[in-house]
Amino acid sequence: MTASMTAFSRQEAVYEWGTISWEVRSVNQRYLEPHFRLHESFRELEFSFRDVLRKKLNRGKVECQLRFQPVDKAATSLTINPDNAQALANAVNELGTWFDGIRTPSPLQILQWPGILSDSSNDADTMKKAVIELFNTAVDELIQMRLREGEQLVEIIEQRLNSIDDIVADIKEKLPTIIATQKQNLLDKLEAAKAELDPMRVEAEIVLLAQKADVAEELDRLVTHTKEVRRQLKQKGPIGRRLDFLMQELNREANTLSSKSIVVETTQSAVELKVLIEQMREQIQNIE
Repeated sequence: MTASMTAFSRQEAVYEWGTISWEVRSVNQRYLEPHFRLHESFRELEFSFRDVLRKKLNRGKVECQLRFQPVDKAATSLTINPDNAQALANAVNELGTWFDGIRTPSPLQILQWPGILSDSSNDADTMKKAVIELFNTAVDELIQMRLREGEQLVEIIEQRLNSIDDIVADIKEKLPTIIATQKQNLLDKLEAAKAELDPMRVEAEIVLLAQKADVAEELDRLVTHTKEVRRQLKQKGPIGRRLDFLMQELNREANTLSSKSIVVETTQSAVELKVLIEQMREQIQNIE
């Protein structure tokens, strides 16, 4: 499917150790050009992030920003396990029924018992894994938006291609009449001038006029190029550069058509073709 290079994605997730959010935006660029703004805690992961982009994207300037809001460690680093604490209390009480003079342990002694306190300090590996997973999700969302934008670009380009085909068909239909009219105009001028010219010279002038006015080859190539553009729009993977090349070829044929024009109608048609081609080229700059 055709993909645009212009898109935006935002993903946020809340964990027991903090909140992370990714903002990923992309615009058109000839090559893949990633830029990262990372929290210091995850700067070492930049290579992994770049690897994700290389695997999923082909072109575009991609700006990625990671925000991280850690949870206050002082309030959460130590947590009492209520089940273990209750079990310890029951055991102490039971011992008191068996033995006289059992001293109740102090709170500090209880906290030192294995399993009473659990350390909830941040697990670095867990955090890094979560950040990478969320980045993958953000990039996948970006790709989906690029595909949706690409569908809209295809519709715009298809409209221009249809207009080009209509103009070409119109010129083809009128071309025999144009040539015949110009031939008759030339003969009428010679007749009006009462010029006595060599019939061979007159015939040669008519042939030259017909050759200059004959743009059938250019019209056929325009149709061939529009068909190829449509074919490329259905291909998978990056197609932007090939489409850009086809725009150059279309523009070349439109210029030739304009230079060979002998009537105002075909000149205007050539101008309209160049406008449509330029409109497509502008849109194609955003296609991956």
